[in-house]
Amino acid sequence: MMRHTLDFGSPLPPGWTELVDQEPYWDRFTDTFGFRPGITEDTWPAITEPTPSITFDLTAPADVPGAWQSRFDAVNAEALRCFLTEFPEDPTFVVLDWQHMAYRFDAAVHAATRDTEWRVPVYPNGDYYIFLRDDLGEGTFGLGADPVRVRRSTAGLACSHLVDVAAR
Repeated sequence: MMRHTLDFGSPLPPGWTELVDQEPYWDRFTDTFGFRPGITEDTWPAITEPTPSITFDLTAPADVPGAWQSRFDAVNAEALRCFLTEFPEDPTFVVLDWQHMAYRFDAAVHAATRDTEWRVPVYPNGDYYIFLRDDLGEGTFGLGADPVRVRRSTAGLACSHLVDVAAR
């Protein structure tokens, strides 16, 4: 299983740097996509989905051992493949993690590092995880409502490049 850094006091994995001034990104993201956080179904979807976009239901069956872990690995690996395939010249993304530190993520460095960790995964696990290009034109949005209570997680790929490459 891919490692997910849970100790936020640990050093950042290679390819991850803290984004000290995250407010401008949150403001632009909220203005562009109408972001409205919430944990009940009446608040979903939490963004106005752009066109084109794809939404995946990531709900894992609770009674299948390893189902969540295998989905976690597959979604993160596929997103990393898409990031590198579509943006080989500059595979850098802004990563927003609702009510936590934001980061700049270099997908190429991350992919080239053996046994590395995801500081923030693409696969949502109870929070909003957003991977965006600087211009907000491409990226992913993950909503992971508490899987114990509502058993719903979704992830979306926004805009044409990532939608096209995910379909390959």
